[in-house]
Amino acid sequence: MKSVLGIIPARGGSKGVPRKNIRDVAGRPLITYTIAAAQSSHILKRCITSTDDQETAEIAAAYGCDVMKRPAELAQDDTPTIDAVKHVFEVLESQGEIYDYGLILQPTSPLRTGLDIDQALRSLFQSDVDSVVSVYQVSDHHPARMYKLESGYLVSFDEKNSTVRRQDLPPIYHRNGAIYAFRRSLLEENTILGHKILPYIMTEDRSLNIDTEYDLVLADFILNRNK
Repeated sequence: MKSVLGIIPARGGSKGVPRKNIRDVAGRPLITYTIAAAQSSHILKRCITSTDDQETAEIAAAYGCDVMKRPAELAQDDTPTIDAVKHVFEVLESQGEIYDYGLILQPTSPLRTGLDIDQALRSLFQSDVDSVVSVYQVSDHHPARMYKLESGYLVSFDEKNSTVRRQDLPPIYHRNGAIYAFRRSLLEENTILGHKILPYIMTEDRSLNIDTEYDLVLADFILNRNK
């Protein structure tokens, strides 16, 4: 039986949107949507919220999620997520809990479901890839429609495709932050991605990643509408 450790990284600080992991969205703290998705997965049996924040810990526990206290030095603005992930694995492994795979579920992706989690994990189990990462296909934000500045002037970012019709553009995918599933062994290389990465493709309308106050308003609207 393949064992998977789910981790919800939820530090208390946030520069862009203060306290965003526990902000109210459609009547509930944002993080609870990710906890609910993890709990509705048929494959994921163990999920832990890693946080340095007492209020976040209390909310996660109240919604039935295990919590691990994150050291302050692993909860800084510049702390890589992988450091917090390795901390959780190391603590559990020191207690005899060994896992074959890891799964990062960012609390800023409230529209991901348990079905998404299971489909992504099955893709990882059934292949020889290092990881599976959730993405969506970009449309209006395709690199062929983007520009960079050179000496103050607009220059096409992708000159080769700058005049190609939208429907004829090669497909481009953007990480949406909802799912990162990976082999435990990758952590020894200080990565969660590896070299062979399989996409788990989600629709753009379910790929909302909370990064601004506007994103919070949008999430509130969508989730209230879906009730």
